[in-house]
Amino acid sequence: MRSPLAFTFAFALVISPALLACGDNIEGDDGTDDDGADDGSDDGGDDAPSDACGDIEGTCIELSPGDDDQGALQTALIQAQPGDVILLRAGTYSFTGGLSLDVAGVTLRGEGEAETVLSFAGQTEGAEGLLVTADDFTCEELAVEDTVGDAIKVVGADNVVFRGVRTEWTGEASDENGAYGIYPVQCSDVLIEDSIVRGASDAGIYVGQSMRAVVRRNTVEGNVAGIEIENTNGADVYENTATGNTGGILVFNLPGLELANGVGTRVYDNEIFENNGENFAAPGTTVSQVPPGTGLIALAAHEVEVFNNTFSNNQTAQIGIISYQITLTAFDDEDYIPFPDTLFFHDNTFEGGGDNPSGLLGSLVLGPVSEGLGLDAVPDIVIDGNYDPEKVGKDGELTAEFAICLADNEGADFMSLGFSCTADPEACMAVLLNDLVPTQDTTPHDCTHEPLEPVVLDGVDL
Repeated sequence: MRSPLAFTFAFALVISPALLACGDNIEGDDGTDDDGADDGSDDGGDDAPSDACGDIEGTCIELSPGDDDQGALQTALIQAQPGDVILLRAGTYSFTGGLSLDVAGVTLRGEGEAETVLSFAGQTEGAEGLLVTADDFTCEELAVEDTVGDAIKVVGADNVVFRGVRTEWTGEASDENGAYGIYPVQCSDVLIEDSIVRGASDAGIYVGQSMRAVVRRNTVEGNVAGIEIENTNGADVYENTATGNTGGILVFNLPGLELANGVGTRVYDNEIFENNGENFAAPGTTVSQVPPGTGLIALAAHEVEVFNNTFSNNQTAQIGIISYQITLTAFDDEDYIPFPDTLFFHDNTFEGGGDNPSGLLGSLVLGPVSEGLGLDAVPDIVIDGNYDPEKVGKDGELTAEFAICLADNEGADFMSLGFSCTADPEACMAVLLNDLVPTQDTTPHDCTHEPLEPVVLDGVDL
């Protein structure tokens, strides 16, 4: 895949005077050379030392904001060679079109997410801010703001690192915001750490159809979905803060995708609280159905372990474990398994929540069912109860191998909706509204699974 703008930059073949080899001196404001020692600070001023690229294999290409940020940066991205670092000095860069990179082994580095800002507020062309289709890509210490579409999208790449990156839509929540902030898809060995994403109309951090990913120590707030792991094999999501989103963390398997039925996600040591933001996703998208007030959803998820997280004051449900049928959406994918199985939720802590269920699922189903059971709030852990007929025993519950297990979840209460439907959406709607068999019996879930193995990235140091 290549950027729609890949050939619109005819002028980008001219070497920009803003490009400097990192070994050159930088002229200071007084006309003298600034060759001061690096004190390790991150102030990002014009007098920062030119060895900010460190010891690298290639060339360090420096840019500063100027009259033609679009041409200068796209030139650097086109002319970069493997091992090069493109260093964006502190300041605000302005773009009217998307950028693209198809050279492997390139690092795009700023001088801090609050210091180096790539602004796309004036963007009139392109589907993303930056589209990357190359292996061994690192993006660090910069911000991307107000893109028309996705902020940074990486497609089909091996060894992808995001570190200290901020992507943000700075205006009001709107379905006109870009869908995704940090967006690796069909990638392998992905590390996303110490980053911030705000205002995405789908998912702030999204890892989809990928192999081996680590998402850690990030802050996601004010997105529709904070973090989404979708159709991915092997993901560790830990020490993140998710707040103010519609839904905090989503672990989804969806039909019709190249990598089907992802397995092996661990979600642990996260703070997931007050995800009660409005759902401003584009109508018709899967996340447009996520009820405001959702902590974590595991949809058609397989082999997932959720532990040592703190859930608090997510007003619809702290945790939802659901089948795809409850979305009332038809699908035509014979390889897709729409039911959740082999899940282990343990040693999580819960406080508050469930006191204001909203969205269609919350207001029409979870709230009324909870009231019917004599409850003041929706329980912390809600299971729809719709299981794969090939994985249940004579009692209608999942067999031990495939069970949804709950253990040592401090302060948690539980509810199964008793939803059972494998048919078309119209039939499932009738079941959902009229034929639920809710229960708070946790006996079928009083079990454990062997802990999942940590994710080990191949070619990316942790």
